[in-house]
Amino acid sequence: MKIPRPFPLLAATLALLAGAAPAFAAASAPVTVTETEATFTLDNGVVRALVAKNSGDLISLRYKGQEMFATTMGNDGQPDLKSDPPGDPGRGRGMTDHMYGFWSHDTVAPRVVAKITIDPAANGGARGEVSVKGFADGTKLGHGPGAPRDGEFAADIEIRYTLGRGDSGVYTYCTFEHKPEYPNTTLGEARFCVKLNSFFDWMLVDEHHHMPYPKELEANGDDKYNYTTDQFEHRAFGWASSEKKVGCFFINASTEYLSGGPTKVEFLTHRDTSRPLYAPCILNYWRSSHYGGSSVDVAQGEAWTKVVGPFLIYCNEGGDPETLWQDALAEVGRQSANWPYAWVNGVDYPHREQRATVSGRLVLTDPLMPAATMSNVRVGLAYPDYHVTTNRPAAGNTPADITWMTDAKHYEFWMRGDDQGHFTITNVNPGKYTLHAIADGVLGEYARADITVAAGQTLDLGALTWTPVRRGRQLWDIGIPNRNGSEFLKGDDYFHDGMGLVYRDLFPNDVNFVIGKSDFRKDWFFQHVSHVEDANAAPNSIMGGGGARGRATPWTITFALPAAAHGTATLRVATAGGTVSGGGVAVAVNGQPVGAIRVPGDSTISRNAVQGLWYEREVPFDASLLKAGANVVTLTVPAGALTNGIIYDYLRLELDESAPAPANVSAGPSAN
Repeated sequence: MKIPRPFPLLAATLALLAGAAPAFAAASAPVTVTETEATFTLDNGVVRALVAKNSGDLISLRYKGQEMFATTMGNDGQPDLKSDPPGDPGRGRGMTDHMYGFWSHDTVAPRVVAKITIDPAANGGARGEVSVKGFADGTKLGHGPGAPRDGEFAADIEIRYTLGRGDSGVYTYCTFEHKPEYPNTTLGEARFCVKLNSFFDWMLVDEHHHMPYPKELEANGDDKYNYTTDQFEHRAFGWASSEKKVGCFFINASTEYLSGGPTKVEFLTHRDTSRPLYAPCILNYWRSSHYGGSSVDVAQGEAWTKVVGPFLIYCNEGGDPETLWQDALAEVGRQSANWPYAWVNGVDYPHREQRATVSGRLVLTDPLMPAATMSNVRVGLAYPDYHVTTNRPAAGNTPADITWMTDAKHYEFWMRGDDQGHFTITNVNPGKYTLHAIADGVLGEYARADITVAAGQTLDLGALTWTPVRRGRQLWDIGIPNRNGSEFLKGDDYFHDGMGLVYRDLFPNDVNFVIGKSDFRKDWFFQHVSHVEDANAAPNSIMGGGGARGRATPWTITFALPAAAHGTATLRVATAGGTVSGGGVAVAVNGQPVGAIRVPGDSTISRNAVQGLWYEREVPFDASLLKAGANVVTLTVPAGALTNGIIYDYLRLELDESAPAPANVSAGPSAN
């Protein structure tokens, strides 16, 4: 069913917005909410937000009189809706989606209710909030990028915007509710995006993406995957204007509503890839297909709801881009201290007194390596692993095993622990969870199921013994188990197209690593990819194309043993992403094939990242293949595209001479 987008009244509104900026009041001014047939306006004298009543789009955000959003499609500073498809403003001129700010799953529906949910007239002007809710009533909603024009997801969708007295930005959040009578449904791309005014020229995300955006890329377009980063690590991200001395950032006070836990890589900022605007974008993805993706599959008969947010669209001014970014980072602390927000009501969002605190201490115990330590400890409560058969036709109804890394359907509560294993997880929703822990220096993860959390509870789990898996004594290892390839050569400079060509130039004879002599920081490239020999090959990228292909790429690991071995040897390999064609990475010991390393593809290499989905694979083999003196393990990526390959996290060879020699087997997707 094609649902119209009745925007004709907005054209006149946008025309007014394009005119002279009105004077703004003092920061102490009360909040007001006014409305027309088509829009709500929230205003506190600092920020003025204009919300469309039919779609829930944020069609304007003015900060101290300055329009922050791209509210026009043309280059003349005037609204231009006439070239867009009827009822679909912002989708003309080759645009993949519309301008200004919007949730990718909007409220355009057969039945829409728009109302004021917090009336500032009733609280002395302290706070105002508006709601736009679309009721599915047998249809599917969502008309943003990746969603069919007829809608995609069978759920009622409510979008809210909230503004408090003196706030330097507006909050937004979205509630999805699938009722039992609604059909099976699967969610595609899901995020909130704003497209900013053209004067924003500094991208501010992380230590790698903190820069003026190159002018030549504005004209020619760019590979947006160069700017992805870890969502958990970066709670404030956005753009600044060196000319106007203003900034616009998203602030996530919590990441509980995002997918993939503390290692999820995602878009946070980039330039719009659609002509002619190339607007600076800020995005909050809570479900995507990037870097292994995540899942929201809901069955008919299932009652399900999720609240995404609230998060803050934060505006600031004064100083250079670095100063503005530092202020945004400080704002994360202020917002986190107030989480969960007391003003959220009427949706499935427990308040602080309804949430719980879970604490404990992980005690690392490794009998085969008593001196083992851990750092960068991250501990989380996540929904127990589950299995689904996807409803998405393009997926061929293939089954999927969902873990904390790939779940977007439920909430996850992650916090940092200290290096001694102490942790405290605050503001946990009541429910039943699995406790997970990961740490740098430890291969694998800790998991304890059946953690039941009650409302208002303080739950102390006490000492939790973490005994990492061992398959015998360690003969050697390469890298650091940290769930990414950052410690390897160029692992700190990964965010470019064509890194496979860099590999070719640095390793014309491929990697030949000698245990006890080579240094993984210098002698082990962060990508193991097909070796392109064509000197004129162009970089491969998702955005830019390119058809470079390469030969098979054997990497060797040479090591010495004082005597021949017997029993079972196990090559343990942790991978941090990649896509390998054919039979996976072939493994041979002293020229004898013993198996292969296979992992589900996640396009981490082609999307220019250093981490995606993490897997551990084991290749056990007859230890009698190992001899006294020099031995060689060979890992071979098959011939294929430039981005055909794998990113290693960590490799270790272990030997158990008391175990019987196994029949050689391949390490497939179910191996752990």
